[in-house]
Amino acid sequence: MALILPPRLTASARALREAARRRGMRTVQLPDHDVPDALRAGDAYLHAGPSFADAVAPALGVAPLEAPADWLARLPAVFVRREIRAVPIREAYGLRRPVFVKSPNDKSIRALVYADGSRLPGPDAVDPETVVLMSDVVVFDEEHRLYLLDGQVHTGSRYGVSGQLRPAPLSAEAVAFGNELLSAAGHTLPSAIVVDVGVTDAGQWAVVEANAAWASGCYASDPDRALEVVLRAAGPAPHLAERDAAFVR
Repeated sequence: MALILPPRLTASARALREAARRRGMRTVQLPDHDVPDALRAGDAYLHAGPSFADAVAPALGVAPLEAPADWLARLPAVFVRREIRAVPIREAYGLRRPVFVKSPNDKSIRALVYADGSRLPGPDAVDPETVVLMSDVVVFDEEHRLYLLDGQVHTGSRYGVSGQLRPAPLSAEAVAFGNELLSAAGHTLPSAIVVDVGVTDAGQWAVVEANAAWASGCYASDPDRALEVVLRAAGPAPHLAERDAAFVR
């Protein structure tokens, strides 16, 4: 078993690397997108950003899991507290009001509040059919990251307060909200995923977004338990559970 890592490591990647070594796993930091023959279609697992994962996962034989592109838009209103739509970016160009726009599962469209649709990357920079998540602007006073595994909150961390990075232990309230979400919509997610949740400035819990566990920072989460989610979320394709087949990136 080998955990494959990208050329540059974040603090989270280093923490997961140490967790993998504690499990007796080999860790390999690739210098570029070239996958050595010895690692091809082997017993490999992956922790990396989306673009690097797209380049190396097929050669590694890894099946990276992620939430459906429209998952956030399909959640019941009680879990999001705002209107969210998954639309081709061309539909957002005509907006004449502030709107929050992001890519569903990567950073190709920068996650920002855009003053109006004319501020979005134009058709010369992005395919007009590219799907984006478009939502009302909501302010989150506090944000938490939940590592979910087999329908349970496996570990997690607070990561933000009033827009500032402030890692701290996961709150009981965040876990309780995560459990409510899983009870109602756990079947719409892969067995291993990260979901960010938070408290709005109106004092309501809401889902911020879903993220691939293999590309997420763990902040103050237990790195050993976070690694267990990562290993499920980006492991050998032959080990893929039938229920997760629909969630492969």
